[in-house]
Amino acid sequence: METVKAIHDQARERMEKAVADFQHELATLRTGRASVNLLDHIRVDYYGTLTPLNQLANLHVPEPGLITVQPWDVSQIGAIERTIRSSDLGINPANDGKVIRLPIPPLNEERRKEMVKRLHHMAEEHRVAVRNVRRDANDQVKKLTKEKKVAEDEERRALDEMQKTTDAFMAKIDASSRTKEKELMEIR
Repeated sequence: METVKAIHDQARERMEKAVADFQHELATLRTGRASVNLLDHIRVDYYGTLTPLNQLANLHVPEPGLITVQPWDVSQIGAIERTIRSSDLGINPANDGKVIRLPIPPLNEERRKEMVKRLHHMAEEHRVAVRNVRRDANDQVKKLTKEKKVAEDEERRALDEMQKTTDAFMAKIDASSRTKEKELMEIR
């Protein structure tokens, strides 16, 4: 038999995963500074299999405005370069036959605003995920009340507690979003 506490703990765990996923996605947003996290979502067609770039090459940031990609299999340099060029990063790769250099240009005002829009969209998707977890947990608690396994007072307390938990996770998403937006709009 499920208890109110078990439902709450499960919901909290799912909300934590949503926030962690948001944090991971934030790392892929470009801020004008070079970071290998920018390439996390790049998948290269490696002999018919879409493979993450970090499994095909060494990724380095030798200076703040440059990322280097050194493929382990040099024959894949063209495929890697094409994939990066066609991605939504807006980076123009250059290779010397062994290493691909990705110069990270400073963000212009238009690109910054575009990134902030993308940030807001990502934040809203994760807020919706947290709200869906809350809805599912509330439905489970109401079902227990309907089956007379939980008193109405306990149901009300559980729903209030779930709302407080939801508000706390929403605040985490909002705080991360504000920090990243400030970082994106900062001109170096």
